[in-house]
Amino acid sequence: MLENYFPVLVFIVVGIAVAVIMAVVGRLLGRNKPDSEKNSPYECGFEAFEDARVKFDVRYYLICILFILFDIEVAFLIPWASILRDITANDSIRLFGFFEMLVFLGVLIVGYLYVRKRGALDWE
Repeated sequence: MLENYFPVLVFIVVGIAVAVIMAVVGRLLGRNKPDSEKNSPYECGFEAFEDARVKFDVRYYLICILFILFDIEVAFLIPWASILRDITANDSIRLFGFFEMLVFLGVLIVGYLYVRKRGALDWE
C-alpha cells in the first residue's frame, strides 16, 4: 500500500533538493557587493516620507474584491461559450443550457446593479 505513495515522496524530495541546490549555488556564485542604495529599504529612488502602516481607503479593497468576483464569473463564461455549439446541437439540453446561462448572467447583472446602486464604483 505504501509503495503507491513512493512516487509522491520522490517528487517531494527531488523538489526540495532542487530548491536547496539552487539556493546554495546562487549564494556561492552570486556577487555580494552591497552599497548604500542596495541596503536602503526602498530602491525606488526616494526616501519614505510616511509610515508604512498608513490606513488605506476601504474602496481600494472593495474594488479589488469586485474585480476578482467579476473576473471569476467571466472565467465561467468562457468554457460555456466554447461549448455553445455542442449545447445547441443537442436538442435535449438546448433550452436548458440557454436558460442556465441566462440565470447566471441574471445573477451577474443583479450583482452589478446592486454594486452600482450602493456607489461602490463611484470615486470622488
